[in-house]
Amino acid sequence: MPNRLASATSPYLLQHADNPVDWVEWGDAAFSEAASRDVPVLVSVGYAACHWCHVMAHESFEDEATAAFLNEHFVCVKVDREERPDVDAVYMAATQAMTGSGGWPMTVFTTPTGEPFFCGTYFPPRRVQGMPSFTEVLASVAAAWTTRRGEVEESASVIAEALAERPAAGEHVGPGVVDQALAGLATTFDAARGGFGGAPKFPPSMVLEWLLRHHARTGDAQAIAMAERTLDAMARGGMYDQLAGGFARYSVDAAWVVPHFEKMLYDNALLLRVYLHAWRATGSPRARRVATETAQWLLDDLRTAEGGFASSLDADSEGREGAFYAWSPAQLRDVLGDDDGTWAAGVLGVTDDGTFEHGLSVLQRRADPADPVRLDEVRARLRADRERRPRPARDDKVVSGWNGLAVAALAEAGALLDRPDLLDAASVAASFLRATHVRRAQDGSARLVRASRDGVAGSAPGVLEDYAHVADGFLALGAVTGDSAWFDAAGQLLETVLVHFAAADGGLRDTADDETDAVVGRIRVLQDPADGPTPSGQSAAAAALLTYAALAGSLRHREAAERALRGPLGIATRFPRAAGAALAVAEALLDGPREVAVVGHDDPARRALHTVAMASTAPGLVVAVGEPGADVPPLLRDRSLVGGAPAAYVCRGFVCDLPTTDADALAQQLAMNSGRPSSETA
Repeated sequence: MPNRLASATSPYLLQHADNPVDWVEWGDAAFSEAASRDVPVLVSVGYAACHWCHVMAHESFEDEATAAFLNEHFVCVKVDREERPDVDAVYMAATQAMTGSGGWPMTVFTTPTGEPFFCGTYFPPRRVQGMPSFTEVLASVAAAWTTRRGEVEESASVIAEALAERPAAGEHVGPGVVDQALAGLATTFDAARGGFGGAPKFPPSMVLEWLLRHHARTGDAQAIAMAERTLDAMARGGMYDQLAGGFARYSVDAAWVVPHFEKMLYDNALLLRVYLHAWRATGSPRARRVATETAQWLLDDLRTAEGGFASSLDADSEGREGAFYAWSPAQLRDVLGDDDGTWAAGVLGVTDDGTFEHGLSVLQRRADPADPVRLDEVRARLRADRERRPRPARDDKVVSGWNGLAVAALAEAGALLDRPDLLDAASVAASFLRATHVRRAQDGSARLVRASRDGVAGSAPGVLEDYAHVADGFLALGAVTGDSAWFDAAGQLLETVLVHFAAADGGLRDTADDETDAVVGRIRVLQDPADGPTPSGQSAAAAALLTYAALAGSLRHREAAERALRGPLGIATRFPRAAGAALAVAEALLDGPREVAVVGHDDPARRALHTVAMASTAPGLVVAVGEPGADVPPLLRDRSLVGGAPAAYVCRGFVCDLPTTDADALAQQLAMNSGRPSSETA
């Protein structure tokens, strides 16, 4: 019989709807029930593509005896971390504070008022290597609640007080903090294998964007070398899908050989933009190919019927992790024949012993073959055969912020790669977000819901990263299309940020003041400065606010952007890998940012100027394009044609150059002002 998750919209929650555990969704009702029954709450947090979440569900939550004990002694709350990042952030902070680490599945026991008192992650069904079994944990927690209530509540109170402490704010933006952060980052760089630190290695998307911007501003050779080495290693390794494009969540080893196979929208949207910007900066054919293939993968595998983008593909199929992606030499020969199969095994790193499990290998591309046409043909045949395998499950939840990331990346890719279909996909996704995810509050402000599924908006409110990424996506789309409606829509969302996300210290909180979950708000006012798999909400908001400030000529938005950066920059010198997004915005501030207004009727001359503007590597480049008139962003207003021809106006640091009608002259203008040595700009 289905439990109380049967009507949930989250695919992750629906995966547990038939568990014998009487799961309930997060909300006041769950904690009221716990108070009336006088029992603690089990908050179990995971997500649809999480491999070990599935393992723990099968081992424990599908077990009748374990479920019976849970139902008797606890109120059991199941949370999709992708749908409720605010809840996830609070309890992840508690888990890390209590255990020194964190991850998913996350297992948290709380009082009936939501304060955590015991935290962990995965627990096995039987004791393994000193790790207690899940049933032992349940019995101990239930006994402590019954016999040592005072100690439990005191512990919960101490944890809640610690979580409420705010991180110290950083200094104002200056080159010193960026230089110190770069020096610290360099000490963790893996020159031999690319990336930073050891295993496991996650794609350092925000750090790579920062390094590209830093090189564009300063010409720093070390920055571009670290970026290129890492981008190349990721693209050649097993984390990148060598047949269809797109990246897996992370590499379990330091050499980028074996991935954890789930494929996330946010990773691929961020990496698409980074590889696109790397190609723009270096002209690397590999970076262009990876950007093109990743964009196509987003359209092929994650686009929903409504035009949004689904959250992820699972790591598992046929009951095994990676089964969809791994190959043996014999399988290659079966598909390709002996000659091509043996050749492909050598090129793609498929060995007799296997690089993964069960004698299978993850495809890699460690060197480029002498015959690239042959490789393209082999890849196409292998991909066609792979399509006949059982596919990993897809989480069809459409998350606002992650779709904003996709809109921005696809809009820029459409412009830079001359792919109108990518721009169309970005426009459709943005229109879906505006129609389905944006609503009007009683005070008239524009509000976002966190997620939808099958075109139906959920009830969870958007958090700061949602507002920031959707606004940034709208602004990127407006920069490419010249449609001022996207500028207006972004401005409405950012106005909500300034009014309802303002924190007492002048920065921004992660949840709205009037939509903060009652339990979460009581435990902790969220202001997390660190990047995770996606940019921190404060850094993302700073980026969108800075872009909007340049387009609108708004000092209010620029000052808000600078205030929002103080928290993230406060950790940048000590933990640069956790502040890449903030450092990337800092590069834009130090560069101006660069503003380019392209004015004229839509004709080849205007398009040529616009193309040159979009191709600039200036950090935080802000582009506006449109016809003369009043209904345009302020950056375009009072800009006239020159001699009746379209013109481009370049401004930086509140100073503007003379307008030009010549695309080559515009390219020289932008290059000469980039801050790079003259030998690089010649």
